Amino acid sequence: MATSASWQPQEEGFKEICGLLEQQISSSSTADKSQIWQQLQHYSHFPDFNNYLAFILARADGKSVEIRQAAGLLLKNNLRTGYKSMAPENQQYIKSELLPCLGAADRHIRSTVGTIVSVVVQLGGILGWPELLQALVNCLDSNDVNHMEGAMDALSKICEDIPQVLDSDVAGLAERPINIFLPRFLKFFQSPHSSLRKLSLGSVNQYIMLMPTALYASMDQYLQGLFVLANDPATEVRKLVCAAFVQLIEVRPSFLEPHLNNIIEYMLQVNKDNTDEEVALEACEFWSAYFDAQLPPENLKEFLPRLIPVLLSNMAYADDDESLIDAEDDESLPDRDQDIKPRFHSSRLHGSDNLEEDDDDIVNIWNLRKCSAAALDVLSNVFGDDILPTLMPIIQAKLSASGDEAWKDREAAVLALGAIAEGCISGLYPHLSEVVVFLIPLLDDKFPLIRSISCWTLSRFSKYIVQNGHEQFEKVLMGLLRRILDTNKRVQEAACSAFATLEEEAAEELAPRLEIILQHLMCAFGKYQRRNLRIVYDAIGTLADAVGEALNQPVCLEILMPPLIAKWQQLPNSDKDLFPLLECFTSIAQALGSGFTQFAQPVFQRCIDIIQIQQLAKVDPASAGVQYDKEFIVCSLDLLSGLVEGLGGGVESLVAQSNLKDLLLQCCLDDAYDVRQSAFALLGDLARVCPVHLHPRLSEFLDVAAKQLNTSKLKETLSVANNACWAIGELAVKVRQEVSPIVVAVISYLVPILLHSEELNNKSLVENSAITLGRLAWVCPELVSPHMEHFMQSWCIALSRIRDDIEKEDAFRGLCAMVKSNPSGALSSLVFMCRAIASWHEIRSEELHNEVCQVLHGYKQMLRNGAWDQCMSALEPPVKDRLLKYQV
Repeated sequence: MATSASWQPQEEGFKEICGLLEQQISSSSTADKSQIWQQLQHYSHFPDFNNYLAFILARADGKSVEIRQAAGLLLKNNLRTGYKSMAPENQQYIKSELLPCLGAADRHIRSTVGTIVSVVVQLGGILGWPELLQALVNCLDSNDVNHMEGAMDALSKICEDIPQVLDSDVAGLAERPINIFLPRFLKFFQSPHSSLRKLSLGSVNQYIMLMPTALYASMDQYLQGLFVLANDPATEVRKLVCAAFVQLIEVRPSFLEPHLNNIIEYMLQVNKDNTDEEVALEACEFWSAYFDAQLPPENLKEFLPRLIPVLLSNMAYADDDESLIDAEDDESLPDRDQDIKPRFHSSRLHGSDNLEEDDDDIVNIWNLRKCSAAALDVLSNVFGDDILPTLMPIIQAKLSASGDEAWKDREAAVLALGAIAEGCISGLYPHLSEVVVFLIPLLDDKFPLIRSISCWTLSRFSKYIVQNGHEQFEKVLMGLLRRILDTNKRVQEAACSAFATLEEEAAEELAPRLEIILQHLMCAFGKYQRRNLRIVYDAIGTLADAVGEALNQPVCLEILMPPLIAKWQQLPNSDKDLFPLLECFTSIAQALGSGFTQFAQPVFQRCIDIIQIQQLAKVDPASAGVQYDKEFIVCSLDLLSGLVEGLGGGVESLVAQSNLKDLLLQCCLDDAYDVRQSAFALLGDLARVCPVHLHPRLSEFLDVAAKQLNTSKLKETLSVANNACWAIGELAVKVRQEVSPIVVAVISYLVPILLHSEELNNKSLVENSAITLGRLAWVCPELVSPHMEHFMQSWCIALSRIRDDIEKEDAFRGLCAMVKSNPSGALSSLVFMCRAIASWHEIRSEELHNEVCQVLHGYKQMLRNGAWDQCMSALEPPVKDRLLKYQV
């Protein structure tokens, strides 16, 4: 396949490639598809293979549209990976074949060409294809519908994939390309062809976020265009109009303010007329966006009596909702792999900010029902009890609707009660007892989707149910346990999730009922399919976190542990179903404490084995026998942390007999930040209970931990820095002077974190930095105190925000040690130091209390001639009161 200046295809090559493409797309062909794919791959090594594909797409008139399209799609994929390394003459040939095809008679060919044009612009820029802009303008101005649509199709893809390209200066052009195209887009809003109205509106909408000068200047024309298109006969166009209003209110609400009443009226109408669910869904997004934009709620208040009924009516299941089909799922049907969503384990974090993800919404396909429920939730949070007079009569009417055909209305009413559970809690409070009494029997309703939504709604009132009355709590608890053993998968899932929420609220209240809870959970464990099994693990883990050591009773362990251990032994080291089990064991180990000793050895050893296999798989998957997946390492490290936390010193013999320190160092050096995050959490935990086993590699651990704090990417790896910082502090208090080689470096990394704490906006890292700095000052005051004036002020501010605990005590020991070593270093920050001392409710350690007294008295004697009183007068009265207990 030679290339020449005016390239021409060889007949033989042309026929062969067309034949392969025909076999590839044919459903009746008996040929082996993977073999055809390999042959096409083989051809793609010839430098002019892509020329053939361009020729087939553009000129093979005798071939079917499907073959030409297949050539185009293969060309697009090849250009994605190889465009930049292609010979310039081949690039040029392909581009010259594409341009005349923008106006091809067949819509599918035009669309494929548009996609390829967008890819070429992504890779080579506008400058790399000087003829393109003029060709597009000529097509748009041609009055030939095929040419206009072909150019618009290509432009819409460019606007979607790389909008900034058109809003940039191009050498040799007097103005930015968007200035040339925008007036033409706006003109097409009035085209008689719906395809052009849709493509042009979609293209302009892509610029709302970027807001180029051209669009800003044409805003009135754009809005007028939207108002005209608002009643367009084409569904796709109306959907884009709603999307434009939603985006505008998010980005530039000021543009819409003069027209707000009309827009709200329009959105209400579209929302109400849900004959087309996609348009109604797009319009429904408007209500949440309105409040996110912090526009005055009053503007919407007058519409509430009309909006609330619309939302409620749209909260009923649509006839084609996928959940209605899923609701038939019987527990005996095994799950298919595609039913099981990927799960993401979040690595351990030491300190505040350990936020739980919110898993309120059980199923994840966004639709009009869920969007309407989310809007009602937002309304309830903004207007609170003001919405109840409109809402409650509708809910009551729907709940009392009898007969099987009205079950969707009853279900929507229960969903609505759950949606307003937060925002309207004070107005609902006097009636909550009745609401709960009403919901409990619905747990046994004959319709599975009413049973599942009742689980969710009851869980939304967990706090109330736990606080108010033993009898209701007992009924809800037993009702949810019954539903956990439902025969319907959807109900099992909802009941388990609701039960986990109730567990978090009830905590130790569950202890007297542990036996019956465990019997139900382990019964579910025995009968659930794979997907719901994960939720049982979560419920068991949450139970362990909630009741703590109350779980450590023989009768509980006999129910809980044998099935889990059997599952643990049954799953191979490469099975992803191990993840939730590892997480579950982590919670159990922490809850049982020393009670976990009898199970610890095999669990510890398995974690070590998994980490070893995965570290081998990373470099040599063939000899490891498994594909590398870092999540196995993260979950294993976290379970080891749980063991160390639970067993305390009891873990020492296990660590002593293993190569954990070497594996852990390798994990601390890993390139994946979540592996490093969990590794430093384990390093800190081990430092607390058995630092002697880290000793042989201590200097390496300290070096790699310090490096995590000195990075230009700190903002992206805050959690790694947080755990590394905490681990350095834990090591410091155990190995004392041996940390001295890294002290000055670590201080130089911690000081900027304290100085820029507002920008970092990470409470946990700032607290850990303050504590670790204090711990280093305590063990090596002579190294830290010379630098005091650089950090005293921001350090004391951080210390004053930390709650009383052992770690805060260590930091103040460091403060006292530094002041002794360099008293003048804190003089300019004395007011801040007094505030930090006053932040203690009570220093439990008598020795530390006395040291703090000595520090304050030392300064009082040092500052003569009214200087001490001047310092005291700068303090707020409550701070002065709190300092009285230190006798100054």
